[in-house]
Amino acid sequence: MTLDKQIDLTKLPKHIAIIMDGNGRWAKKRKLPRTIGHTNGVKTVKRIVELARKFNIQVLTLYAFSTENWQRPKDEVSAIMTLLKAYLKSELSNMIKNEISFRVIGDISKMSTAIQEELKTAIDKTKNLKGLVLNIALNYGARQEILMACKKLIDEGIKNPTEQDFADSLYTKGLPDPDLLIRTSGENRISNFLLWQIAYTELYITNVLWPDFKEEDFCKAIIDYQSRDRRFGGI
Repeated sequence: MTLDKQIDLTKLPKHIAIIMDGNGRWAKKRKLPRTIGHTNGVKTVKRIVELARKFNIQVLTLYAFSTENWQRPKDEVSAIMTLLKAYLKSELSNMIKNEISFRVIGDISKMSTAIQEELKTAIDKTKNLKGLVLNIALNYGARQEILMACKKLIDEGIKNPTEQDFADSLYTKGLPDPDLLIRTSGENRISNFLLWQIAYTELYITNVLWPDFKEEDFCKAIIDYQSRDRRFGGI
């Protein structure tokens, strides 16, 4: 029996978040420039988006570029931004065709005008589509997001906010919290990602580097998720 046949389609996670880690190490192992690792990482993004559609996952959130990633070498950052722009240009028609609603979490104001325009175009042209929500984290940091939410509540004069008030002040307003968080490359840390939203998220760590992450690995993560007893603090 293939792995996808072992998945219970009645118990799928509604929202899967992924820390896409290992592009640089993938390239280093092959004595290639880190930029080649990022190029192959984009191929994996396309593959996993298609798999999420196949399994009717409602939301897929991908950690693409953190607030800390600006500290990387300028040529690497430039290459990542070039790949992002190329991805948006090449995949927009495919997103529209497949009813994928493209969204962004993070502060994109620090990105180039050209990138911002591509992002806004993709968001605008897919905002009413009813299929998979593809949520990309760009210039995103969870601590910064939490501070932003606090400032927003203060500005709105809400002195005794509820958890829902706070959630509605986050970038992810209107989306369910992740049921499953996958991290590739074997690192056992959250890396400032969705700190509020993953309070009860199931974590799945794999040693597979992101460019090597295939359908089999995606299925393994879902199967592992389905084997867990999610009690949310109860018995």
